[in-house]
Amino acid sequence: MDKAALKSKYNIFKQKAYIIIYGTNTRLGKLFDLVLLSLITISVIMVMLETVKGVDHYLHGLLVFMEWVITVFFSLEYILRIITNKKPYKYIFSMYGIIDLIAILPMYISFFAPGAKAISVVRALRLLRIFRILDLASFMKQGEELKMAFRTSRDKILIFIYFISVICILLGSVMYVVEGRQNGFSSIPRGVYWCIVTMTTVGFGDIAPQTTLGQLIASFVMILGYGVIAVPTGIVTSEYTHMKKKQSFEENKKQHKENEVAGKLVCKQCSFDKHLQGAKYCSQCGSELILQKSNHDEA
Repeated sequence: MDKAALKSKYNIFKQKAYIIIYGTNTRLGKLFDLVLLSLITISVIMVMLETVKGVDHYLHGLLVFMEWVITVFFSLEYILRIITNKKPYKYIFSMYGIIDLIAILPMYISFFAPGAKAISVVRALRLLRIFRILDLASFMKQGEELKMAFRTSRDKILIFIYFISVICILLGSVMYVVEGRQNGFSSIPRGVYWCIVTMTTVGFGDIAPQTTLGQLIASFVMILGYGVIAVPTGIVTSEYTHMKKKQSFEENKKQHKENEVAGKLVCKQCSFDKHLQGAKYCSQCGSELILQKSNHDEA
């Protein structure tokens, strides 16, 4: 068989593999992705079961064998994604490409570091592909809008975190002075740790103030914590609302320009011309509307 025939068969193979792997809108592509998601889910469950002593004792051999079978499948899939992609470097350094690589590395690293196999649970990140597989465009759009809201509010959140960090250091230092080593506040970092735990309303209870003044400060930190939790949420929500209003304004502006080109809806009774596109009757007097062409069209 000559080289031309081999190259032709290789190209046909690449095209078919590309359709199956990347063709989320094709039947074979969707079937492949659903099988892939099933294997990812099974793999994550097996990694978790392997850490349970009772299950691992009876099913260790089967779990390891299945884990290697799935790892080999993921490895072949990763290689095929690189081979069939027209821009392989773009895939390799993309979010999905990095996640796919991280998903297969732990099993191979386990040859040198046995504990690394537990990191295979990061394969759960590959379940994010469900948004692409099921073609949930609306979810992807909402996710993109939320990402933009976080990006625009990033500076405000960073300033807020800096402010809270300063407060935690100050209050942690005060608690170290007030409570002292005998009450568990053995150092300033320990006091800062207590302040963070208390302010976030976690309250592990491993350290607790014993003096009256310390308990008074703790009460203040707890009340402050409720306000702290609400601020970042409010910042992101405000940015998200502002962004949605901006989008709505742009859409209305575009619609207004289209209305100007098409002409105005004018009431033949009261001559009011500020109507919504598609309206049939006047919002002021209820009379029938007529379409008045713009001066540009009349010219």
